[in-house]
Amino acid sequence: MKKIMLTGALGAAALVFTGAAASAATLDDVKAKGFVQCGVSQGLPGFSNPDADGNWSGLDVDLCRAVAAAIFGDGEAVKFTPLSAKERFTALQSGEVDLLSRNTTWTMSRDTQLGLNFAGVNYYDGQGFMIRTSMDINSALELSGASICTNTGTTTELNVADYFRANNMDYELVAFEKADEVVAAYDAGRCDVYTTDASGLYAQRLKLTNPGEHKVLPEIISKEPLGPVVRQGDDQWFNIIKWVHIATINAEEHGVTMANVEEMKSSDNPEVKRMLGSEGNFGESIGLDADWAAKAIAAVGNYGEIFDRNVGPDTPLGISRGVNALWTKGGLMYGPPIR
Repeated sequence: MKKIMLTGALGAAALVFTGAAASAATLDDVKAKGFVQCGVSQGLPGFSNPDADGNWSGLDVDLCRAVAAAIFGDGEAVKFTPLSAKERFTALQSGEVDLLSRNTTWTMSRDTQLGLNFAGVNYYDGQGFMIRTSMDINSALELSGASICTNTGTTTELNVADYFRANNMDYELVAFEKADEVVAAYDAGRCDVYTTDASGLYAQRLKLTNPGEHKVLPEIISKEPLGPVVRQGDDQWFNIIKWVHIATINAEEHGVTMANVEEMKSSDNPEVKRMLGSEGNFGESIGLDADWAAKAIAAVGNYGEIFDRNVGPDTPLGISRGVNALWTKGGLMYGPPIR
């Protein structure tokens, strides 16, 4: 039984991983309790956020619902555990949650040293900076000497250090464990700059007292591929999460939507027929019914529908597809074939 001491960017001040990863029975455990326990953020609009009645919504939440629908035929068969950046990996390692779907960056250290597997990328992001428009600054290269608010236990701390060192600039880091603490500190003027993933900046700006008085600078200083995470040691569960996500991407490419999924089961396109279970039984290899993907799409829609509903141009966040467009439209979203 090996133990590895981990620090800083991996997600905790002194995280210990004991090499007993997942048992190969997560699907059985999930079926026995009747729901998926999904780890999400403590409240990030557009990605995972509860309303006043405790109902969760967001791009990350919809992935959890898609998994629940693929297993149970019910996108509501899921419970959500809000986790800070510092808590998230420990909660997954310990079995407190079955799946982490919480705007988490895929890095080599996290993928190889924590006993975890990233099951894909559901949002390609990059770290940015937000400031008050009154500062009259138009580039991150003008931020030397600034105080910068961010979360502890994230990749943002290292990215800031790398960026400022590379550009021979000084800065003061003001770090907090919880995202809402960072937002409150920045809003109260305890720091000049707020840094996190650009998507998070657009989301958290909505919580500020006067959102219109703040702007996101143009520089993106890192690669932040965000995606779902599972424990190592259970390939079946890993495959379920991975292929449910892929199915939503392929569904968009082939024009399968929440509204027409039943009709599309009789499509003449062999790829669509295999995906929706009307030809072959690809669900059998991951322990699910033949129509696993059809159930997932019926519950939350294809990737484009998920994106547009939660973070797209017609939402308060107003984010364009950009690199998160399909590969056929100049983006990075590319789903391996179901065959």
